[in-house]
Amino acid sequence: MEMLQKYFPRAFTATEVSKLIIAIIIYALIDIVAGFVIGLLAKIPVVGILAGLLGSLVGLYALVGIVLSILVFCKVLK
Repeated sequence: MEMLQKYFPRAFTATEVSKLIIAIIIYALIDIVAGFVIGLLAKIPVVGILAGLLGSLVGLYALVGIVLSILVFCKVLK
């Protein structure tokens, strides 16, 4: 659990509804901004492939962060 807290610090603060909403908004904004930047980089031929892979990883990070936030809020994880 310590390793998850190291990589997803915002997810483990979601103990109230307002903190849960803030955590979800932050992870969604990370995904949106990264998607925009990666979308611009995707137009470059060689960098586009690497940008696509990076975009997938950022999307996965945001998804795991949101799921962890919800699990902490529901008190499944401590």
